Order: sequence, then structure tokens, then C-alpha cells
Amino acid sequence: MNNDENIPVDLNSDESNEQQTKTDSSKKIKDSIDLETNPQLKPHELSIDELKILLEKDRHSLAICEERLKRSLADYQNLERKIKSNIENGANIKIDKFMVSFLQIYDDLVRAKNVLVNEKINVEGLEGILRNMDSLLEQYDIVPIDALGEIFNPNLHEAISVIEDETLDEDTITKEIRKGYISHNRVIRPAIVEISKKPKFVKLDGEENG
Repeated sequence: MNNDENIPVDLNSDESNEQQTKTDSSKKIKDSIDLETNPQLKPHELSIDELKILLEKDRHSLAICEERLKRSLADYQNLERKIKSNIENGANIKIDKFMVSFLQIYDDLVRAKNVLVNEKINVEGLEGILRNMDSLLEQYDIVPIDALGEIFNPNLHEAISVIEDETLDEDTITKEIRKGYISHNRVIRPAIVEISKKPKFVKLDGEENG
């Protein structure tokens, strides 16, 4: 009897062992190919497969570095914008405070001029000063707020008195008590005004008192 005929052959087992061997070998290659931790390795001594693995590692590391660089750059740009905005806001606040004080002096000179004109006193020198002040306001983009005849806007005007007038639209500005000013789209001083309101009770034609 031939004993060789009774020996079973497992072909699947051989294929499995061969596949496992390749996997283990590939893992060893990946783990061993690192020029930084293994400086004794020379690129020209590596096989094509080993070089491909090394290239893939480098690509992965480069992608991580690029992502970190983008995040750092975005953080820096956000910080730069915030610092610039804070500096501009701080400077604008100080300029606005100075210009409000300047406008108070301007108002005083205008009132003084009106008094002198009523007293028939020459105001040519004072008018020259006011023209220079007007030029300074224009230079720094400080412009007066339109008020008289406009409809009241709480963002631009401050109403301190009200009159009844049935011929005018509601909240029409009838008098400008103090001129307001805008600087770079910011209200540095609202205009103080008087506005109109419709009468609560309108007298009918032909109605008699009593």
C-alpha cells in the first residue's frame, strides 16, 4: 500500500501562509524605511517598492505640514485684523473727542459773530478764523448733518422740543438748535432739533368754540 496517497494536501493553507509572509515582509519594510530614525540607510540602496513607501511617507508628512501652515497663517491674519481694528477704533475715539471739543469752540465763535453783527461791529477777522476752521473740518472729512426740513432720524438727531403743526408731516424738523456732525460715517455729535407733531384734535371747518 502506498502511504503517499493518503497524505492530505491543503492548498489554501499554503496560499494563506504565503500571503501572511508577504504582509509581514511589507510591514517590516514600512517600519524599517525611515531615513530620520535610520540614518545609515541610503536612498540608492533601496528597492523601488521601498522608495515608493518612503515617498508616500514624505507626501503624508508634507500634507500635515501644509495644513498646519494654513491654520497658522489664518490665525495670524485674524490677529492682524483684530489688532489693526483695535488701533483704528482707539485712534478714532480720541480724534472724535478732540473734534467735539473743537466744535464747541467753533459754536462759541459763531455765536460771538452773530452778536457782533447785531451790534454793527466789524467781524471780518472773525469770519476769516471761521473759514479756516471750516477748511480744517473739511480736511478731516467732518461734515454737518442735514436737519432743517428733514424727517427726524434718531440716529442723527436729538429732539428736545415739539410743536403742533397740521400742515407738516409727522416728525418734520422745524428748527435746528445745534448743528450736528458726522466723521467717516460716524456721528460724533447729533443735531439738536425741534420737530413737528400732528395735533391730537383737529378743528373741523365751521366748528364754533364753546
